[in-house]
Amino acid sequence: MMSGTSLDAIDVVLADFSREATDPGTVRAHLLHVGEQPWPEATRDALRAALPPAQADVATWSRLHAEVGDAFARAAARVLTAHGGADLVSTHGQTVHHDVRDGRVLSTLQIGDPARIARATGAPVLHDLRSADVAAGGQGAPLAPLLDQLLLGADPHERTAVLNIGGISNVSLVGGEDPADEVVAGDLGPGNALLDAAVHEATGDSADHDAFRARTGTVDRPALATLLADPFYARPLPRSTGREHFDGEHVRRLLGDQAFDALTLPDLLATLTELSAVTIARAIQELRATRVIGSGGGLRNPLLRERLAAHLHPVPLLDADALGIPADGKEALLIALLGYLGAHGLPGTLARADGTAHTGAHAPVVLGSLTPPHGLRDLPAQPADAVAVTRVELATP
Repeated sequence: MMSGTSLDAIDVVLADFSREATDPGTVRAHLLHVGEQPWPEATRDALRAALPPAQADVATWSRLHAEVGDAFARAAARVLTAHGGADLVSTHGQTVHHDVRDGRVLSTLQIGDPARIARATGAPVLHDLRSADVAAGGQGAPLAPLLDQLLLGADPHERTAVLNIGGISNVSLVGGEDPADEVVAGDLGPGNALLDAAVHEATGDSADHDAFRARTGTVDRPALATLLADPFYARPLPRSTGREHFDGEHVRRLLGDQAFDALTLPDLLATLTELSAVTIARAIQELRATRVIGSGGGLRNPLLRERLAAHLHPVPLLDADALGIPADGKEALLIALLGYLGAHGLPGTLARADGTAHTGAHAPVVLGSLTPPHGLRDLPAQPADAVAVTRVELATP
């Protein structure tokens, strides 16, 4: 289960993982359910009110930890009631703070009480999927390159940029003819975060649906140039970020009150759409990708998609669904895979040639904590379970 920085829904995937008998390095993921569950409105509103730049106290976070746990518990229980039980529930929870200082991640915090999920589902829960990587010196994000490499990295004829646009955009570069090519990944900057914050502040709406307002605006070129000068965009990959940097006051801080107040809402949204498109396209162009495969809520923004495709041209922008990968469930599938790997003591990040992880950690590490601690004691073990996973194949009902 996964919820991103956009807080649009709780994504849920139910998958049955098995090893190929003739090739134990290949894991087959039989997808039994791919969908999303709505956030309780009160919980989502409370989260939005507590996220940066708000200053929330420990009592607020304690209460939200319980409420988010209940929301994830209900989401899991609904799916499992419809489709049967599970050996393990793997949950990302909701990121509420990702502390980056001078490019180094000092801490990361995801909430959503796993004990409540375990109680509601009767299954053990793997959670806290980023902390081990941060403790090993990594960014803790993005984790998607693991799945991207296992699904798409075997094609020697394509250097594929696998793009996800949520509140924050991120990319994985996989594949290529040169055996020395290694996965490159990182957060690129704002996807929907600044757009959604601007709309919510001005109107109370959660988003500029179908880019209705942004289409009536004009890009303010001086404002765009100022926003593009943010030093974050010059940091090398791997890098990570979040709402702590791209919060609701980010644009005003950079532009200043006078320039910010001079922008109409449509012009502001047009400018922020162009900012997301330009920063994503520039980062991908530096990676020399031959194709881009996209997923995430940002691709449902028609104007952002149009502008991104224009900036990427002639490199094609493709939908993950066109390759048989469930675009709306891809991140939840990643969390399920991390649960499978963690349950069998296998790392949740990719190893580079020098022994480090793709996140910049000193080494790949097993990710996650388990509630209850004895929850996987009765999980049947197979000899192949300890074999490193080199490929994932998807199968649907």
